[in-house]
Amino acid sequence: QVQLVESGGGLVQAGGSLRLSCAASGRTFSYAMGWFRQAPGKEREYVGAITWASGNTYYADSVKGRFTISRVNAKNTVYLQMNSLKPEDTAVYYCAADGVLRTLLTGTPRYWGQGTQVTVSS
Repeated sequence: QVQLVESGGGLVQAGGSLRLSCAASGRTFSYAMGWFRQAPGKEREYVGAITWASGNTYYADSVKGRFTISRVNAKNTVYLQMNSLKPEDTAVYYCAADGVLRTLLTGTPRYWGQGTQVTVSS
């Protein structure tokens, strides 16, 4: 069993930055981890993912060049650094994990966090 707890959300002005953290507990060795978001009235959207061993990262086109995913395996923690934030980035951000990277890329990971709210004001 894997538990994921996000933190770091909040209110920020457009153009600003936030860093989200996701602390994982349980059996997470070799798991890929990633981030998704869901804006009000919209479907949940893939943001990006990172592999365990090599730290390879993958991003949605909508955030590429602005968001960066990193992880510290020794701390079982993954981060989402968000820069140049836009009002359309406003959403609940979810951390996710799975032993198979493809599930993150296709939006079907096994484990999810509870989410943290990010609000970007114009």
